Amino acid sequence: MYRLLPDFEIKAYHIDMFPCKCKHAAAIMVMIMNNLDHAVAQFPHELVTYGGNGQIFSNWAQFWLTMRYLSKLSEEQTLVMCSGHPHGLFPSSSAAPRVVITNGMVIPNYSKQSDYDRMFAMGVSMYGQMTAGSYCYIGPQGIVHGTTITVMNAGRKYLGLEDLGGKVLLTSGLGGMSGAQAKAATIAGCVGVIAEVDESALNKRYKQGWLMQKTSDLDELIEMIREARKMRKAVSIGYHGNVVDIHLTSGELLVELGSDQTSLHNPYNGGYYPVGISLADSQRLMKDDPPKFKEEVQASLRRQVTAISKLSEAGLYFWDYGNAFLHEARLAGCDVMLDDSSSATTQFKYPSYVQHIMGDIFSLGFGPFRWVCTSGLPEDLSKTDEIAAQNIPDSVMQQYSDNLKWIQSACEHQLVVGSQARILYSDHQGRVKIAQAFNEAIREGKITAPIVISRDHHDVSGTDSPYRETSNIYDGSAFCADMAVQNCIGDSFRGATWVALHNGGGVGWGEVVNGGFGLVLDGTHSAEVKAGSMLGWDVNNGVTRRAWAGNANALDAITLAMAADPNLEVTLPNYVHNDAVLAVVQYVYH
Repeated sequence: MYRLLPDFEIKAYHIDMFPCKCKHAAAIMVMIMNNLDHAVAQFPHELVTYGGNGQIFSNWAQFWLTMRYLSKLSEEQTLVMCSGHPHGLFPSSSAAPRVVITNGMVIPNYSKQSDYDRMFAMGVSMYGQMTAGSYCYIGPQGIVHGTTITVMNAGRKYLGLEDLGGKVLLTSGLGGMSGAQAKAATIAGCVGVIAEVDESALNKRYKQGWLMQKTSDLDELIEMIREARKMRKAVSIGYHGNVVDIHLTSGELLVELGSDQTSLHNPYNGGYYPVGISLADSQRLMKDDPPKFKEEVQASLRRQVTAISKLSEAGLYFWDYGNAFLHEARLAGCDVMLDDSSSATTQFKYPSYVQHIMGDIFSLGFGPFRWVCTSGLPEDLSKTDEIAAQNIPDSVMQQYSDNLKWIQSACEHQLVVGSQARILYSDHQGRVKIAQAFNEAIREGKITAPIVISRDHHDVSGTDSPYRETSNIYDGSAFCADMAVQNCIGDSFRGATWVALHNGGGVGWGEVVNGGFGLVLDGTHSAEVKAGSMLGWDVNNGVTRRAWAGNANALDAITLAMAADPNLEVTLPNYVHNDAVLAVVQYVYH
């Protein structure tokens, strides 16, 4: 299908440049084109947006067919997409989603990596990652903000510090998503040391300006770290080499915080490279002798975990960044489980960034709310930044103040890649307030074209993932996927312009079910109503799940939400242990 590669520049053109019968369909075309923009996509010719294999379509024929269908789509039709395949336009209604997307939704018993490899090769299933397959990726800005918030909260939790000046974060990966780490470290105010085995990926971030210094010499790297620590300078340093080589190079502890953001959801196909073998030799081994390559990867993981263990004893605070690091380390034979070696536990010796750092924030309803200006005009984005800042509640709550600071300085950080887009962590009330303010500004002509609002699937209620998003749910339901499926279904009849549901995500095929949405704000009263209805469900679905499982933050949040909305009533946690409820149940049963 390479013969069907487009001969024009793929990017998010102004919404008015797309042929359509329905502006909402044109907005979806804008988002697809942004996901495939060469400045945004990791491997654009292969239709891979990020994560090594997260795709929008499987081939270019699907791209052309989908764009053709969208150009013909009316407000009385819905386009059905199954793992990249456009099944066609079907009669529906103006209140229904314009597109419904599923990716990789295979029978659970056939959801192993080997099953994926076979089905993908046959062209019958596809790995949509998260926002790749739902057309909602906005470039690395999303993960920059998420990583910034994570590092800041890790500093508060593990070091007891608001100011991370002179503190060092050691991590690895400068590719698609992981490339955000360098920028995030400097915004958080610390020294970021990021190892990357692929020199081209490292140089890309250096030329981009997100990586401030680089070296391939370990001795030089140590001196650079010492100097940055002494000067308390926020700086990002790239090391061309394997992170394992750094861990115990020096006899002194030069690092306070540690993580890893290699693509360990895909460890044997280029997501993680073993120490002691060059990149070129690793790629040859991967191709010529996959079993041997797997052995080398697992041996490298064991060595890395041993090093992390020794550093942790000396004062390093290491956490899993949700890339399946600890999960793959367990499979490699590393001693990383807390007290139970079974596969049905989420308790590891080292913290996970959702489970122990961001989980309580999600439980309050705060998560990665996003928007895209379909005009492509920087002045429209600037106006949205201004509106968002005005609509963040005046509160002493840490998450509100963190995000107010973020949005006020977003422009100076030069985070836009591809479309004019922004991310902001917000809760239910904040998202509705901001979205409706955007809609009003569009109606009044202050913003020149529609805005698409969405979120990362990695959010309060979009994803069921026992080793990441739902890792802090301890009632036994962490391995259940009801929440993500209900989220998608509920969004679809509460006003979403399009919805998506995926098998597989940031931690790999068969390990997670996740869903996302897009909602077009066009200045109409209908858009205002949809934003209020859909965003309320999209957030509170997840808050309720966490409250039901006994999370105190979520219980407080959903109690406040019920007090504010008489139409909201949920079952509170521990009802099976409540004597009054139990008495009623027993009475009915008998």
